[in-house]
Amino acid sequence: MDGTFLIVGLGNPGDEYAKNRHNVGFMAVDALHDGYGFPAWKSKFSGHLSEGRIGGAKIILLKPMTYMNLSGQSVAAAAKFYKIPSNQVFVYFDELDLEPGKTRYKLGGGNAGHNGLKSLDAHLNTASYHRIRIGIGHPGHKDRVTGHVLGNFAKSDQDWLEPLLGALSKYAPDLVQGRENDYMSKVAMDLAPPKKPKEIKEIKKPAEAAEEKKE
Repeated sequence: MDGTFLIVGLGNPGDEYAKNRHNVGFMAVDALHDGYGFPAWKSKFSGHLSEGRIGGAKIILLKPMTYMNLSGQSVAAAAKFYKIPSNQVFVYFDELDLEPGKTRYKLGGGNAGHNGLKSLDAHLNTASYHRIRIGIGHPGHKDRVTGHVLGNFAKSDQDWLEPLLGALSKYAPDLVQGRENDYMSKVAMDLAPPKKPKEIKEIKKPAEAAEEKKE
């Protein structure tokens, strides 16, 4: 793919939401911002925006500051200004129906009740913008969903969260160069637990084996 790309992280503005599970999209874009030396954020299009390059491509990073359910307004305004088609828009967001730390990529698709995606769908071509889902896990009952989503990541979550954000940033050139499957594979491999070494069976010499038979 050629041209300019818009990479969006979904979340809610304000310090009180900064560490929420619902803000993991912001966290992913912050990792890109820091990892590739983007300049300071500017307030533009009802969001925080920064321009830079990843993998040789011009990138616009955007964190909508409209609150989650109005994210599409900010994204659509930025895409229109920079003349970026929806098939060159990538969106990071939290996913209840994925285990914590798991990621999935999809082009187009449904919104699964996610308020940020509902807003994006209302303003963009739903079939052609790219989605990177970041699993936050389900609390087990629908009555606990709001508290879970708007709750902060636990200290134990940092064991997978920080490596995940690092991997999402590290392999971003694959994402903008049209190698989405490679991107997902590399991220998954980085996070996979190390394989246990195979047990090496002791090989006995023929003479030793013969002695054992005699006994």
